[in-house]
Amino acid sequence: MAATAAMQSDLLARFRGKRIRSFALPALILVYLTYVFFAFDLPGLASRARLDNAAILMSDAVAHKVHVTRDNRSGEMSVSIEGSRRMTFAANQRPDWVQVDGDIVQIDLPQGHSVTYDGPVVSYDYPGYGVIRITSDNGIHLDLPTPEVPDFINASSTRVAITTPAGRLSVTRSRTETLRYFPGWELFFFDLASPYWGMSWAQVASTVLVGERLDPAQSNVSLMVSNIWNNTIWRHGDVVWALGETILMAFLGTFGAAMIALPLAFLAAGNFAPSRAIRFVMRRIFDFVRGVDGLIFTIILSRAFGPGPMTGALAILTTDTGSFGKLFSEALENVDDKQIEGIRSTGADVVQRYRFGVIPQVLPVLLSQVLYMFESNTRSATIIGAIVGGGIGLLLTQAIQTTADWEKVTYYIILIVLMVFAMDALSGWLRRRLIKGDGSGR
Repeated sequence: MAATAAMQSDLLARFRGKRIRSFALPALILVYLTYVFFAFDLPGLASRARLDNAAILMSDAVAHKVHVTRDNRSGEMSVSIEGSRRMTFAANQRPDWVQVDGDIVQIDLPQGHSVTYDGPVVSYDYPGYGVIRITSDNGIHLDLPTPEVPDFINASSTRVAITTPAGRLSVTRSRTETLRYFPGWELFFFDLASPYWGMSWAQVASTVLVGERLDPAQSNVSLMVSNIWNNTIWRHGDVVWALGETILMAFLGTFGAAMIALPLAFLAAGNFAPSRAIRFVMRRIFDFVRGVDGLIFTIILSRAFGPGPMTGALAILTTDTGSFGKLFSEALENVDDKQIEGIRSTGADVVQRYRFGVIPQVLPVLLSQVLYMFESNTRSATIIGAIVGGGIGLLLTQAIQTTADWEKVTYYIILIVLMVFAMDALSGWLRRRLIKGDGSGR
């Protein structure tokens, strides 16, 4: 009876312990999430969020703006895409919704809105609200059809900004600017200097196939390809070159690290290392090298060797040497000694035993790991390139820093994703081809 009572007591104690643990774990998670909620100031983050800026950012990513700008001091007027001097329309290229009559500029916007520049007075005609007049002579003076300032107007003594679904107007003492949005990426194929600019695709096809030569020195097909490749706005040639640099950084870093790590892995494998001391030292070296993030090596190496794609490749090589050393040494420790003994019985020397008895066993695993890291490093090379000044990462950083080329940011991100998809497909095909011997792609 006493033994039975003791067993019952022990079982009850175990059940109570399990019950406590089952409640303690969710409680700890809840406490941690509460800590994160306040430590990262999530309420403050929500209050500081600017959804209007997010909407403008999303719109800029899939559309472009045409700027109608007037210098209020000199009276000079220009029409350009994204406000860029390289995308400024000549007088005979201006869109028909911008009418210039001397000093008067009439700008037609969607939904019946319009803006008029007339000397120091700028008028915004907002259907359903009235005409808003802004005078930029001797300060900024705002004249509204209502006593109260509506939400779509941001006014101060130095600047007036009007933001409506039809467009945006900004007036300061020095400059007046009207922005009209259009869907799509303008000048993506042909810039303003190209003879193909302004043509429809049917006209382009007709010119290429049966039209007279636009340039006596080359065919229309060659001229079209050259204009697209050398587009000064989207820089397609530079973008393709940058993608090639990114892939090259990943390739040199990954396969260079694999070639360095493979012989060193024999010194870190327990069944091949000459001594335990050498094995211990090599493993600690691998731990140190892979324990430091690749971005830190990128910063250090960029200070030592200067910026450039080769510095990025060295950073990848340094980090991956540690990762490959650990992975390769573990693969070597799992080889079958019987195959090595069989090679030894033929009178083979050490190098031959490794070549024919060890490498064939671990090669599928090594190739799989190297190809996976190559695929992963293709993504990492984008960030590393932004630091060392090479590859598509550099172009992406430059586009972000301008704060005006968000459509280019979208373009580069799409290319990076497609590059990763391509590297994933290539890696999978190579694994099937080299490891399984299947070249069918199934």
